[in-house]
Amino acid sequence: MFKFLKEVVGGSGTGIKDLPYNIGEPYPSAWGSWLHHRGTSKDDGSPVSIFSLSGSNAQDGHLAAGRNGVKRLRTVRHPNILSFLHSTEVETFDGGSSKVTIYIVTEPVMPLSDKIKELGLDGTQRDEYYAWGLHQIAKAVSFLNNDCKLVHGNVCLASVVVTQTLDWKLHAFDVLSEFDGSNETSSTQMLQYAWLVATQYKSMELAKSDWAAIKKSPPWAIDSWGMGCLIYELFSGLKLSKTEELRNTASIPKSLLPDYQRLLSSTPSRRLNTSKLIENSEYFQNKLVDTIHFMEILSLKDSVEKDTFFRKLPNLAEQLPREIVLKKLLPLLASALEFGSAAAPALTALLKMGSWLSAEEFRAKVLPTIIKLFASNDRAVRVSLLQHIDQFGESLSAQAVDEQVYPHVATGFSDTSAFLRELTLKSMLILAPKLSQRTLSGSLLKHLSKLQVDEEPAIRTNTTILLGNIASYLNEGTRKRVLINAFTVRALRDTFPPARGAGIMALCATSSNYDITEIATRILPNVVVLTIDPDSDVRSKAFQAVDQFLQMAKQHYEKTNIAETTGGAGMEGSSIPGNASLLGWAMSSLTLKGKPSDHAPVPSVSSSTLTPTSSNASSVVDTPSTAPIRVNSTPDFTEHHAPTSPTSTDGWGDLENGIDEEPENDKDGWDDLEPLEETKPTPALTNIQAAQRRPVSQPASHVKAPILRPKSTPKLSKDEDDDLWGALAAPAPKPPSKPLNLKSTATDDDDPWAAIAAPAPTTRAKPLSAGRGRGAKPAAPKLGAQRISRTSSGT
Repeated sequence: MFKFLKEVVGGSGTGIKDLPYNIGEPYPSAWGSWLHHRGTSKDDGSPVSIFSLSGSNAQDGHLAAGRNGVKRLRTVRHPNILSFLHSTEVETFDGGSSKVTIYIVTEPVMPLSDKIKELGLDGTQRDEYYAWGLHQIAKAVSFLNNDCKLVHGNVCLASVVVTQTLDWKLHAFDVLSEFDGSNETSSTQMLQYAWLVATQYKSMELAKSDWAAIKKSPPWAIDSWGMGCLIYELFSGLKLSKTEELRNTASIPKSLLPDYQRLLSSTPSRRLNTSKLIENSEYFQNKLVDTIHFMEILSLKDSVEKDTFFRKLPNLAEQLPREIVLKKLLPLLASALEFGSAAAPALTALLKMGSWLSAEEFRAKVLPTIIKLFASNDRAVRVSLLQHIDQFGESLSAQAVDEQVYPHVATGFSDTSAFLRELTLKSMLILAPKLSQRTLSGSLLKHLSKLQVDEEPAIRTNTTILLGNIASYLNEGTRKRVLINAFTVRALRDTFPPARGAGIMALCATSSNYDITEIATRILPNVVVLTIDPDSDVRSKAFQAVDQFLQMAKQHYEKTNIAETTGGAGMEGSSIPGNASLLGWAMSSLTLKGKPSDHAPVPSVSSSTLTPTSSNASSVVDTPSTAPIRVNSTPDFTEHHAPTSPTSTDGWGDLENGIDEEPENDKDGWDDLEPLEETKPTPALTNIQAAQRRPVSQPASHVKAPILRPKSTPKLSKDEDDDLWGALAAPAPKPPSKPLNLKSTATDDDDPWAAIAAPAPTTRAKPLSAGRGRGAKPAAPKLGAQRISRTSSGT
């Protein structure tokens, strides 16, 4: 036959050349004299099924019945009846004889007998699938008999086909005819093509051609008998060869047996209507039928029913036949989510079902729906997507992330819900590697800059951790401009101890990005101060970082001595490369409460809403999925932080530190800390100046009388100032009633402190802060004088 079809395509017949479908290999079985072929569309290659019927001449009885089937299939539409796409009739000539062939093109289907062998189901799963299939065919037959007053005439296993989503559909409409019960006394034939029906499938009245009895019977009598034949063939696994075999009920399920016997009643009027079979049969009440039925009428359910159903669906899906879940339930669920009829919990079930697919099938069947869901305005859907992004994020293409996903996700950075902000932040660990450099530096870093001064300490901490993890995806220029500023000026001076610890760990994890000059002048001076931090975990991390960076400096020294470098001062060697796996999320939940002592050393910080952390902040595993959404978060600071500079490209370039520094101190902003108006100082003086610019948080036991400025930023008392510089200057200062001895060990010419030391104070020093001009900045940083003037009022 396939050879014949190829000859038809290349022969003289008219019509087949214009058929917009390619005819493929036939299936081994089909109804009646038809052949069932696989096929594809010539336009887009989509699969179809092509049925063909050939006859010797145009008046052939089989062809006449075939034309009736084409007409009926084209006009009768129902979800459980085979969908018609196209038909044509072709006449060909071969050696003086002609052949007429009818072609019907339908949706892609497979004969039920072949599909059953392919699925190989058994036990409960087989019974559930058979129940679902029989339920569909019963609805199709009921539609024909009760709604359309039509008689199919030959319902059997061969007249049922299965779609790609494993739905059963009724076809073979060649015998289909109207039920003519108006003239019960007439003996004229009602089914014109009843001769096509095999004897074993005919009911007793049809086998006797008792048309008077048939017309007195209800419209469903003949097709109810056919349903009984279908049930027998389905459960016995054998093709019906004679009518007597229907009495063998050993293979029929007990819950279906009473209905089976009523379908095959010898009295036509007592046969069970298929509509009653659907409504009353106990056999159709199982998990698979109920689940699919609920999904098909989902739009009619209320929100409570939907929420309850979708929360149970992930566990229920594991109990159902896997093939049916993937080919039937999964498309229904994806469609419901895409068009908004499904609730947010349905996403969990979708991803669980999707995990059973291959990578290619997941990208084709699940990802398109997920990408569309990112555009949803439903906050619950956005939260669910972000909570499960680790399950599908790796499958997203870089183009889809950059163009379709990230623009919608980025709105969460400024959401009023702290929980949603944190989920958005954590999702960047998966999405950032797929973002373009333009998006990374032009958008993402701006958002991270704002989150580093967020009111929630958990978010500030995790922002630092995220920045350390994605540092390797930034270009070199951006890393040079952003990393040190973000980790030292902000993270190391945060009032929340885990945030300071995260800054230290981020510096260590990204150490390969810093040259020796940055390490010596910008990193070590800021880290060393934290070795006396009030928090023991921060102190421990600070000592580890100091050891690491000093080891790098020592290696540089050794390399310089043996002249192995070529003039560059960048460090490699013992640094820890920036790797996303090095830093874990520090915080677990935004709704848990912390202790006020967690926020030392700033006494003005409100700590009632801070998240508790363990002693090792970088190792605490977060569980965002268990934390409820909290829309209004209590701020950590009594005043807002300084806004980002409008000229900054990413939020860090020109931004001044708004946490621990005075607004007028522009040297501690995000620009490089080296002074521009002075000649380059010696390395020793550079270290002194860098340390002197930042305030040092002393342990509570060392602080005698802290003085708070009108602004919320903490300042050092005189005793703190003396302690800071006393460790560096020689000799230690004497009591305030005596002048400082500045020449105890060196002359003015040799002492590096002479140029910056303050004049000796008198016994009764007048506070200099009263006459200090805060409106103008000094031309040169007179560091020693500034410190003494600022704290002398404490005496």
